[in-house]
Amino acid sequence: MFVSGGATILHADLDAFYASVEQRDDPGLRGRPVIVGGGVVLAASYEAKAYGVRTAMGGGQARRLCPRAVVVPPRMSAYSAASKAVFAVFRATTPLVEGLSIDEAFLDVHGLRRSPEDVAVRLRREVAEEIGLPITVGVARTKFLAKVASGVAKPDGLLVVPPDGELEFLRPLPVRRLWGVGRATAEKLARFGVTTVGDVADMPESTLVTLLGPGAGRHLHALARNRDPRPVRTGVRRRSMGSQRALGRRRRSPAELDAMLVGIVDRLGGRLRKARRVCRTVTLRLRFEDFARATRSHTLAQATDDTERILETARGLLAAAAPMIGTRGLTLIGLSLGNLHDDRAVQLALPFDEDPSKGGAVDGAVDGVRERFGSSAITRAVLLGRDQGLSVPLLPD
Repeated sequence: MFVSGGATILHADLDAFYASVEQRDDPGLRGRPVIVGGGVVLAASYEAKAYGVRTAMGGGQARRLCPRAVVVPPRMSAYSAASKAVFAVFRATTPLVEGLSIDEAFLDVHGLRRSPEDVAVRLRREVAEEIGLPITVGVARTKFLAKVASGVAKPDGLLVVPPDGELEFLRPLPVRRLWGVGRATAEKLARFGVTTVGDVADMPESTLVTLLGPGAGRHLHALARNRDPRPVRTGVRRRSMGSQRALGRRRRSPAELDAMLVGIVDRLGGRLRKARRVCRTVTLRLRFEDFARATRSHTLAQATDDTERILETARGLLAAAAPMIGTRGLTLIGLSLGNLHDDRAVQLALPFDEDPSKGGAVDGAVDGVRERFGSSAITRAVLLGRDQGLSVPLLPD
């Protein structure tokens, strides 16, 4: 099992990223509650979070909680540029950088002349001075613990967990600090008196498996004891890609939901082909008005990058979830494509390759037009006049 002998893994996470970029670029916003996005909150400054404003909250609710908040429209190009500048600092610090999203990454700093704490101090200073953004860093022996440390240290902090103090640090933390524990799992564990990481660590693995299933039970049992064998990995292509759309609190008609799903699938299909990948598993992700979540998945018989085949699968998953959506309300819809492989390593289904009427060649032609003339140059009729949401900056696929 890979575990560094010392605390040499850094988890660096920009604080309230979108909102911090807005405060950096407009000095009049500094120290004030800032909300990015009007209909749905895309980001909130820590001044706004103090009033209870949270990401993905409806804009009306956010403004009621924080009437003094300044609401600004998102500027995705500014966030993308800031992310690239921050990652340049990461890569100048160490070649071992594993990006998790546009605003966070793991860095392995073993073998550097400076101590990991000194490296983290210098990293935070360079990001603040060169890019003008606050960043929090956690330092530990494992990726899991480094990420937990950065979460505890926020905002704009630094926390080093020494190897001889790992379990002492972990045990008192709330169970929600464990990766994979959301609101529903935390509530289920709380019914059995399990509220801290220490409580999870003290449970037999078999009990956790009975309560949560084999995958989640073994995962949490290991993390609660800080058993995380994963090294920081570079140059590894992602195993899945996804896109989602926050809906706010307004109820949406089946036609509206279908149009949103079409837009999401269109974007993902284009990303697949641009990255020369194919997928086998399609997963629909839903969040309801009570903040509970649900997923529905289907694994295809053969890997594909064909938009129509993916859309047909996604529509089937959405139809199966319709009764749940009707009774519980929907605040977020998303789709992820898993079991990704390089398209050169997989034999695609011949009917979709050879017959343009089935979609494969048409998808490629559409991508060519969009690449030459812009993403809005060609679109589906069902999407005309509809707001397809924002194109959020992403790490390369």
